Amino acid sequence: MLIRRETPSDIPAIRAVTAAAFAGIDHSAPPGEPGGDPGEAVLVGWLRADPGWIPELSLVAIGEASEVVGHVMCSRGSVGAAPVLGLGPVSVAPDHQGRGVGSALMHAVLGAADARGEPLVALLGDPGFYRRFGFRPAAGYGIAAPDASWGDYFQVRTLAAHDPSMTGTFTYAEPFSRL
Repeated sequence: MLIRRETPSDIPAIRAVTAAAFAGIDHSAPPGEPGGDPGEAVLVGWLRADPGWIPELSLVAIGEASEVVGHVMCSRGSVGAAPVLGLGPVSVAPDHQGRGVGSALMHAVLGAADARGEPLVALLGDPGFYRRFGFRPAAGYGIAAPDASWGDYFQVRTLAAHDPSMTGTFTYAEPFSRL
């Protein structure tokens, strides 16, 4: 498996992998979006068109047959006025799940974010899964979720440039608000 930055030719495969990865979850296509793809598949395209998209942090996993088998991206978010990262979606083709693709993508994107001097990465996800990558409940760092009902599912991973005085409410890039 190879992890690399996405290219324009990867876009259709990324959408297909993301749609397949989230197909079993009770979602519907956002209003006005054709195809009935899960919201996460549509969100990736919206984020790519947003000023908060960070191309260096949009990575694909390439399988043995040179096909896209996974994708992860971070976009610009904020804690108060401080710029930070929001991670997601992360997706792995169903026939490649359980093979370490998601873990490889997570390690790669976190390493790249740290190398860029980013202070932290936030996400909404299963604490049992994301704990292995150093994510902890955001509230423990004085960072409030955009929706208080998310509780411990809203998590952050601090990086080398983290400043503990960075507290407040996290805000995702604008496209997240469309879902």
